[in-house]
Amino acid sequence: MPKRNFILATSEIYHIYNRSIAKEIIFPTPKYLNKAQEIIDYYRFPHRMRLSKFKTLPLDQRKEYEESFRRSNPLIEIYAFAIMPNHYHLLIKQLQENGIIKFISNFQNSYAKFLNIKIDRSGSVFQKPFKGKRIEDDNQLLHVSRYIHLNPVTAYLIEFEELKFYPWTSFIHYQNSGNDNFIQKEAILNNFKSFKSYSRFVSDQVDYQRNLALIKDLLIE
Repeated sequence: MPKRNFILATSEIYHIYNRSIAKEIIFPTPKYLNKAQEIIDYYRFPHRMRLSKFKTLPLDQRKEYEESFRRSNPLIEIYAFAIMPNHYHLLIKQLQENGIIKFISNFQNSYAKFLNIKIDRSGSVFQKPFKGKRIEDDNQLLHVSRYIHLNPVTAYLIEFEELKFYPWTSFIHYQNSGNDNFIQKEAILNNFKSFKSYSRFVSDQVDYQRNLALIKDLLIE
């Protein structure tokens, strides 16, 4: 099994990404994309029961358990994400020792079981190991957040004007004012006067990122 070539340190931020085996489409419809987000939200916390078990609990027990785990210390903190048809991107901070490994393992295993049942397949879904890079400074943090948010635009799944309504990246969270328990927005938005300023920062890169993706595809082919 290939080994990971970087260290995951607590209190550090990482761009984590992974792709399906053989570039298989694994997030084909909104139902699958929503399930992936549900799993991410659940497993960013440490748990004593699997999500599948949690969802079978009576409503009162489910509510009690959810209130309990959401008061606990999360494994990771999410700054940005994008879920694409055959891969995902996460910009996350490790808050506990081995937090990222535990989180990614739970997310990928849980989603693989869900997908295999739904489409009657078997075997692994994601490549091993997942890939990642440590974010070294605020400038890199901003640029990686932009890169992640532009993924569906770069892939021509949507136009930039649709991004603020597109629920499968965290960009939609950034335009909403107030507290957000799912996405940690402040680390990025504090570098801008407003969400509009950040939105302009993201939109300025659309053509460049699309052209770069096209060139990469041509070179790979």
